[in-house]
Amino acid sequence: MNALRDRIGRIQTRVLPGAGGWLSWWSRALAAWLPMRWRATLGLGRDRLLLAQSADALQLRLQTGDGVEGPVVRDVGRLPSDELLAVDVDPLATILAPSIVDLPRWLVLPANAGLRRRMVLPAAAADRLRDVVSFEIDRQTPFAADSAAFDARIIDRRADGQLDVELVAVPLTAIQPRIDALGGVAATLAGIDLSDSSGIPLGVNLMPPAQRRHRVDPWGTWNWILGAFAVIALGVGLWQILENRRDAADQFENDVNARTAQARQASARRQALVDAVEGQAYLDQLRRGRPSAIEVLDELTRRLPDTTYMEKIAIENDRLTLIGLSSEASSLVGRLEGSPLWRAPALTGALQPDPRSGKDRFTLTADLVVTPPTVQNRQEAPRAAAGTD
Repeated sequence: MNALRDRIGRIQTRVLPGAGGWLSWWSRALAAWLPMRWRATLGLGRDRLLLAQSADALQLRLQTGDGVEGPVVRDVGRLPSDELLAVDVDPLATILAPSIVDLPRWLVLPANAGLRRRMVLPAAAADRLRDVVSFEIDRQTPFAADSAAFDARIIDRRADGQLDVELVAVPLTAIQPRIDALGGVAATLAGIDLSDSSGIPLGVNLMPPAQRRHRVDPWGTWNWILGAFAVIALGVGLWQILENRRDAADQFENDVNARTAQARQASARRQALVDAVEGQAYLDQLRRGRPSAIEVLDELTRRLPDTTYMEKIAIENDRLTLIGLSSEASSLVGRLEGSPLWRAPALTGALQPDPRSGKDRFTLTADLVVTPPTVQNRQEAPRAAAGTD
């Protein structure tokens, strides 16, 4: 059997042991829809060319796996025995149809050419069945292990996990003459099988492994190429994903930096706005906390007598300075006391008589009453700014 079918069989046996029979039937049913050449190319077919020898001819039969219940065997022709030995080359290559000329060729021995023995083996023997039964040749058959061609097949799997196995053995003295009689066809054999009582091959291969003609998997090279392409494609895909992630990370970093710069600029503008609002609020409180010049002049007008003439009225910071002439200069301090706009009025220096006007020149100072501004909470600044806008 070809490598692909063997791999599928192992998967069915190991992964899904309970469904192996159903999967085998299902795979055969699907493969039956494909043309014979396609099944042979893909390694899914069980088709093979059977060579059965008779006294004067070589019977050619075709075994296919098209039947749902199992393989189907039908005759395709006969070749006289003398034509097999007449040429050294393969005589079947010129008489077979192109669709079956490349099928595996199997020599089928008659049922009476070998011995069949039933035995029970543990399930672990399934992977190395031929090696296991090789130790049973001397005990189960009258042949020695080195004087017989043998193989084994699994007939059934018991519920307890053990295997019902059939050992098939044929003496080499019965095989070699039949191989020699095939002439040039012998070199093309893929295996040797034994038929049952009804003429149907058992499905064993009695040819020693060293002499078997192994077919080259036509898809082997393509499988390597496709596998290498898949690995390269996977590497390129992973590299592209990595590059995309790097580009995304770089773009994210750029966006973060841009937004950070915008946030810093917005924070600076907000701080400038808060400082401006606080400064304006401080100035407004400072202005509201000190008397205005008009209020000071109005209060002076009410308190100073009519005989007083003002030469200079100066307001510097919180200091009020009055310079003028008055005939009642000594009483000015008493008149200015008690005002809500200033406090501690006092004459500065001595009174100086003015000979021209006959009045006394005076210099009077007072401290303006100033209410200190309160410190505004910075959290209230944006609301103050919003109210100002």
